[in-house]
Amino acid sequence: MNGLENKVAIVTGGATLIGAAVVKAFFAAGARVVIADIDTVGGSALAGELGAGVRFVRTDLASDADIAACVEVAMADYGRIDCLVNVAAAYVDSGMASSRADWHQAFDVNVFGGVMLLKAAYPHLLKSGGGAVVNFGSTSATSAQAGRWLYPASKAALLQLTRSQALDLAKDRIRVNAVSPGWTWSGIMNTLSGGDKDKTNRVAGKYHMLGRIGEPEEVAAAVLFLCSSHASFITGVNLPVDGGYSALGPEQCLSPINDLLN
Repeated sequence: MNGLENKVAIVTGGATLIGAAVVKAFFAAGARVVIADIDTVGGSALAGELGAGVRFVRTDLASDADIAACVEVAMADYGRIDCLVNVAAAYVDSGMASSRADWHQAFDVNVFGGVMLLKAAYPHLLKSGGGAVVNFGSTSATSAQAGRWLYPASKAALLQLTRSQALDLAKDRIRVNAVSPGWTWSGIMNTLSGGDKDKTNRVAGKYHMLGRIGEPEEVAAAVLFLCSSHASFITGVNLPVDGGYSALGPEQCLSPINDLLN
């Protein structure tokens, strides 16, 4: 992708699968990356694997002090900030049974953390002449899902936030967009399936036009596009990276109209 060489990106949730794919994609494009995550083992291992130009900073997005420290490290090590990618997410969700504390945790990570990161990085984005922010929405933001209230609500809020941020920051040459993955091989899919990717594809394939779940690298490619100069006239949008999930509808890949004709 053009326009990313020697840029500096902070990637929250960058220690595992989708986040790690985003980190690797930025690094391959010539950018320097700060991994902001609570996963010390995974984040340190990824930074060690990629070497110079990638730094891990343990960052709890519910802590303003951690966020400020992450931004300070990025500036101390690399002297600028150009891109923010908010991958980190909390999946705590028991629907109506969820406690107030659960709601706070979900929104603290999924919404408020990215807001506070942008607030902390904003002066440095200005000094760099602008930049790009990519928030992570979800197909869950626009579909009713049984037993899930917190995660979809937080992601819906994040998509509206993306539009508002894009409008207010356009004057500063800071573009703000979102990506919304469908079912993608991620930390939560790995956990729920017991590491069985084939099973995940069997369960989820019918909900996607392309008949399979997404790969982390496919989502990372969309993120890199939105941060690159190729997307210089794109802001305030939500890009579904979902294999046709959001367009498919309840009929899925079947032809129920044929049942009426036969």
